Amino acid sequence: MFTGIVETTGTVSAIEAEGTNLTFRIESSMAPELKVDQSVNHNGVCLTVTSVAGDSYTVTAVDETLQKTNLGRLKPGDRVNLERCMPATGRFDGHIVQGHVDQTGICTNVQDMNGSWLFDFQYDPNAAGNVTVEKGSICINGVSLTVFNSHDDGFRVTIIPYTYEHTTFRDLKAGDVVNLEFDIVGKYIKKMLAGYR
Repeated sequence: MFTGIVETTGTVSAIEAEGTNLTFRIESSMAPELKVDQSVNHNGVCLTVTSVAGDSYTVTAVDETLQKTNLGRLKPGDRVNLERCMPATGRFDGHIVQGHVDQTGICTNVQDMNGSWLFDFQYDPNAAGNVTVEKGSICINGVSLTVFNSHDDGFRVTIIPYTYEHTTFRDLKAGDVVNLEFDIVGKYIKKMLAGYR
């Protein structure tokens, strides 16, 4: 389990195909603190560390993950948001994030507000259970954020300077595909109201 509070970013240094899987080598200041079998959130996707060497480590994404997330679009040189799983004594500074991407969305607009940035996103509203509410939580590429201007197939978030500088939001532009994990509490409530169908 994660909280959506990004610890640092990493850079994809190599990608190797193994059948339908892709193995990513990630360079990051976090690497020396990692160990094999540890779970790390990469742009919102929980992946298992398979090797560690110096300032880099590897993780593998299976075909199912590549089909449902934006990881298959990564290329060497791209940055990713990183967060280790939450310790039992940790604080929920963000919200409950499982590292299980529900679907991808598209960034439709970025607006510089001279001190913050507005990002608009669109997604397929037909995916079962996925819903946003005004002032509710959303996880975008592993970042816990608050929704506003919520509507049936999209929403807006505001990014403060710290988040902009310390995550991949500064790389994001209109047309980019992002990973979305909707609030697990909202998904449960929607299912209960629908009569567990």
